[in-house]
Amino acid sequence: MAALPGRVDVLINNAAVGSKTVEDAAGTPQSQDEMFIRINCLGPLWLKQALLPAMIENGFGKIILVSSVDGGIAAFPGFRDSDGMSKAALAFLARQWAAELSHAPVDVLCVCPGAVDTPMFRKSTLDPLLGPEAERLIARLPRGRLIEPQEIAGLLWFLASPVAGVLHGAVIDASMGLGAHPGLITAG
Repeated sequence: MAALPGRVDVLINNAAVGSKTVEDAAGTPQSQDEMFIRINCLGPLWLKQALLPAMIENGFGKIILVSSVDGGIAAFPGFRDSDGMSKAALAFLARQWAAELSHAPVDVLCVCPGAVDTPMFRKSTLDPLLGPEAERLIARLPRGRLIEPQEIAGLLWFLASPVAGVLHGAVIDASMGLGAHPGLITAG
């Protein structure tokens, strides 16, 4: 990938796909697995390769990878392997790049949200359930609710600031505790 025009100080890799998105877009299980890897892993890798040299040259940069509690923090039995694997790769990349850039003016972090109230989460997880089943699932989540997108946005805003430099290399569990207790939803 060629270098992109213009100055980029903060890269937030938040493009991702969920299970329903992949099912709708790719026909075979193998092509679905490939889609998870291409979008969730290769996209962030290629963007970093394109933007990192200018960040270093400019003397400041933030690379924030948005993963998921599934794969990035904990294992969720019964969830799709390639989805969790691709999210685990993002947590690895954050640690790998942080190690490589330990003396560079670029911070690398990874945020692993839990169940965020987004159209993608609703389509992949809640919509296939009947009303009462969806309500029971939400009730089992930490604090009995979904995470609001603004909560994650606020965290990303903070991490993009210079004061978050001490978190270089951190993989942050932003799941309200679901990463510490995945059994809340996997135990049925």
